[in-house]
Amino acid sequence: MSSSKDHICYHIQSSPELKEILLAFLEQLPFNAFEETTSGWRAYPDVDVSTEEINGELLALKDQFEFSFKTEIIKGQNWNAVWEAGFQPVVVDEYCGIRANFHPPFEKIRHEIVIQPKMAFGTGHHATTYMMIKMMQDLPLEGKNVFDYGCGTGILAILADKENAAQIDAVDIEEESYTNTIENAAINQATKIEPFLGTLEDVPPKKYDIILANINRNVILNSLDALYSRLMPASYLLVSGILHQDENKVIEKAFSAGFKHLETIHRGDWSCLKFIS
Repeated sequence: MSSSKDHICYHIQSSPELKEILLAFLEQLPFNAFEETTSGWRAYPDVDVSTEEINGELLALKDQFEFSFKTEIIKGQNWNAVWEAGFQPVVVDEYCGIRANFHPPFEKIRHEIVIQPKMAFGTGHHATTYMMIKMMQDLPLEGKNVFDYGCGTGILAILADKENAAQIDAVDIEEESYTNTIENAAINQATKIEPFLGTLEDVPPKKYDIILANINRNVILNSLDALYSRLMPASYLLVSGILHQDENKVIEKAFSAGFKHLETIHRGDWSCLKFIS
């Protein structure tokens, strides 16, 4: 993110019980980054989106949930400092550590991923990314063809590269995520990642051994048939971005697409599911 422009920050406050559920809805709005606070979230909108548009969306959301919000102008010269102050390293077991380039290296970590802290979602701080990484420990990634569907910062694709996957395709509908994946792959010398900008239909049809899909419930539900058709027999699908209350709906839809449900783990209000084709 450029430090030459001022940026708007939304301070969104809610009860602890509503916090994660509210985030699932906020992620559908034109925000490109989130930071967790003790009382809710700091949300940073896309630079080309007006505050009037976002205010209207938030006021409509207030009809469903009880929360408050206010805005703050962050001066351009302080933007990088804000991110550096708010970004903390993440460690998933002793398997994977995620840090920014201004943090010291980890000790006793199997895989270290260094990223530019441009987006809090997709850095391992969010429960869904954390669980996807945790589940990847048990996947036979070496020598496999992998697809990261909704790659965000590219962390899952980079981890697959570090696990010696043969080749990784990664796609995201957001241009900032696409460019951030390219940048982070270069930082980590992850040379086997091919990024795509767009939807599932923009990725050339091919068969994969493992698909990683950390997106949201609706996209996952609408994509399960297509994802099944892109998997080799007896191959794995990991999905997250799903709240507890939506687990059964996803499992039922996956079953109708041809998948068998193998495992579920939880973190906070979120679920991560493993399937086999």
